[in-house]
Amino acid sequence: MNREHISQLAHALLQGQLSIEEFAHRLAAAPQADLGELQLDLDRARRCGFPEVIFGPGKSPETMICACRTLLDAGQGCLCTRVSAEQAAALSRVFPNGIYEPVARTFRVAAPARDPSPTHGRVVVLTAGTSDQTVALEAVETLRWMEVGVELIQDVGVAGPQRLLRRVPELAGADAVVVVAGMEGALPSVVGGYVDCPVIAVPTSVGYGANLGGLAPLLTMLNSCAANVVVVNIDAGFKGGYVAGMIARRAARGQAAQDGTAQDPTVYHPGGRDPAARDGTVRDPAVQGGHVRQQTAHGPA
Repeated sequence: MNREHISQLAHALLQGQLSIEEFAHRLAAAPQADLGELQLDLDRARRCGFPEVIFGPGKSPETMICACRTLLDAGQGCLCTRVSAEQAAALSRVFPNGIYEPVARTFRVAAPARDPSPTHGRVVVLTAGTSDQTVALEAVETLRWMEVGVELIQDVGVAGPQRLLRRVPELAGADAVVVVAGMEGALPSVVGGYVDCPVIAVPTSVGYGANLGGLAPLLTMLNSCAANVVVVNIDAGFKGGYVAGMIARRAARGQAAQDGTAQDPTVYHPGGRDPAARDGTVRDPAVQGGHVRQQTAHGPA
């Protein structure tokens, strides 16, 4: 339960819409929703900064809808990953304000009754090839859900090194860079030699036989000589985006603290409040730049 939800309950109590007993019951309610086949963690936003993310495979459309509705009723936004076309169609009918990205296979809905927040920090996502875009866009959509400024640069793999060199100036000032690559997976090491921030390497299963379903680029990235490169699992665009987003938001808070800027602590963030503001303070980052260079807009907006 976040600050906004508690405020709504308190207002209902003062207006006589809730009894003291009902107010106490809701306030003390278990932070876990029993949805039958799914035990939804409603306390994750408080503990970890962002709500639980719903992984689509193996779940019925009805379960996905129930999970999203429960998160929204709790005042939290929702993000679903690896969403099938059937699941997306069902979710779009129930949540017309949701955003479905078919290439990324994601569906997200902003938290209810709040104005859009400025972006927090800046992340650049790069792909080695166009074939990596499914994984890259999953990272991009995750960052948008986290309200992090994100830019996408595609098809700058090492087979054409001049393509990356032309885009290197655009990496300046990024809080983190996510590099998505299949084949031999060399791109993250090259990028790591040009930037002064963490590089989150995401190996993909794109490639021919000896790519071994992404194992070859994974091993290449794990053996990177670039000291600022860290690696997530094969095809794990969500994980790469999420980690980069946490880095960017913390960097933005540090900059805001330096500048002495702050925003209303009741403003809702994707996780109910600013993730690392454990003292209850919410910082408004000075760095709010960044736009997506390539966006596929599908479904209801």
